[in-house]
Amino acid sequence: MPKVYTPKQVLAKYKKLGFIEDRQSGSHKILYHPETKIRAVVPFHLKLLPKGTFSAILRESKITKEEFEKA
Repeated sequence: MPKVYTPKQVLAKYKKLGFIEDRQSGSHKILYHPETKIRAVVPFHLKLLPKGTFSAILRESKITKEEFEKA
């Protein structure tokens, strides 16, 4: 079974990876990496992120699952 994350956990790991919170649009937080100029949009709801949504966030930000889990 793949690991499932909450939006809070994803946000904390992205901050460790160097992303900063750029802005918020409704219930979605937009993160930005100042060096690579890459953006990532994380839906900030109270429930767990579906695995497809989590995979899409990783793809969008060009981060591997291994890099994410190491952070």
